[in-house]
Amino acid sequence: MKRFSLMLLVCSTLALLSYTPAKKKKVIFFGDSITAAGVQPEGYISQMKKKAGADNYELIGAGIGGNKVYDLYLRMEEDVLSKQPDIVVIYIGVNDVWHKTSSGTGTDYDKFEKFYRALIKKLQAHHAKVILCTPAVIGEKKNGGNAQDADLDKYSANIRKISEDTKLPLVDLRKLFTDYNIAHNADNREKGILTTDGVHLNKEGNAQVADAMWKVIKTL
Repeated sequence: MKRFSLMLLVCSTLALLSYTPAKKKKVIFFGDSITAAGVQPEGYISQMKKKAGADNYELIGAGIGGNKVYDLYLRMEEDVLSKQPDIVVIYIGVNDVWHKTSSGTGTDYDKFEKFYRALIKKLQAHHAKVILCTPAVIGEKKNGGNAQDADLDKYSANIRKISEDTKLPLVDLRKLFTDYNIAHNADNREKGILTTDGVHLNKEGNAQVADAMWKVIKTL
């Protein structure tokens, strides 16, 4: 009996020594002020952490206010690649359109596509899985009632085409938000449905983004 107990103890010890905890998947959310706010208590990254569970995923926000697609490209090495992510979610485009009129900058359509594709290429060269997102809204009025809807639709269509060309998963926030506003914005308000100011997300907007992104992330 003592011999059996000793063997059991040895086997248990060997099993414990050989046990390696499953590696967490590191997911980096790469974007602008919407993503910077995503790590706040009601932000979409914080809401997603409740879905993901602390044991399986490490969710990291890498958002900086005012960023456009070329800003992401310029800081990709330090803010993303150096952290060796398994998955990178690219959520950019609002400022590339919005700042054309709000501050006289923005990003030309052809340059936007070139930088976006260059982002993807470099991330994939470092073996990260990539998820693309369309920018959601610049104003929440329905049926093209916001000043920059046409331009935002054009840039979103570009991202959809890139997704199709590269066979990468897409979180189509543009469609999600416009469909949601058609269904829930009875008074055709410019803000206050999914955003605080027509661009930045309120709690429900963050919840919608968290749900949509998590559906894709958990499949990778």
